[in-house]
Amino acid sequence: MSTPAILYHFAFHPASRAARLALGEAKVEWAEEPVRPWDENCPLFDLNASGMPPVLAVTERGKPLNLCELDAILGWIEDRTKGDVLLPSDVFERAEARRLTTWFTRRFSDDVDSILLHERVEKPLLRLGPPDARQLREGREALKQHLAMLEDLASTREWLAGRRLSQADLVAAGHISALDYFGEMPWGVIPSLKLWYSKIKSRPCFRALLSDRLPGVSPASWYTDLDF
Repeated sequence: MSTPAILYHFAFHPASRAARLALGEAKVEWAEEPVRPWDENCPLFDLNASGMPPVLAVTERGKPLNLCELDAILGWIEDRTKGDVLLPSDVFERAEARRLTTWFTRRFSDDVDSILLHERVEKPLLRLGPPDARQLREGREALKQHLAMLEDLASTREWLAGRRLSQADLVAAGHISALDYFGEMPWGVIPSLKLWYSKIKSRPCFRALLSDRLPGVSPASWYTDLDF
């Protein structure tokens, strides 16, 4: 009997959310180990030199292997499924899926997550005081600009990278779902992206994310609603 993979993750970390979605979509057997990356005794420091989640501990050829952070996890899934699950067969759509994955990991994270999720998640957990109104305005303005681009994609494609679901959709959902928990997604002005999100939100892999709760902070009223 094979040993299940163990995912070390933080529930409101977008890359951790994306890893959970990808593992679920690929039907990988795994167990979770929630971590608090800011704790001095966090096990991540023994698994990943950067101390960052997610880390997937697996066994390959009878030997332990730690897949550190999202790119390594997505690559491992791609290798074990021969690319048939999280990437389209069309070469152009595969390239687009990888482009969008990198864009979320770098640009969206830097411009949006580093501000809004810092104010909404990190400050309450680390007791750094209330959210800063100026920072929230800046983060929301950056989010607005990036959502305009995503709305254009969603209005002309069935999924973000093309005709079928890909890792780009799962990575996007990891970021967007974290923001949606705090009511930061202006769904009324992005109807095509809202339709895309309703499709991915209804997939079985998404169910666990809807049960996530941040202590002391209730989710937006529509967070768990599939017909929001």
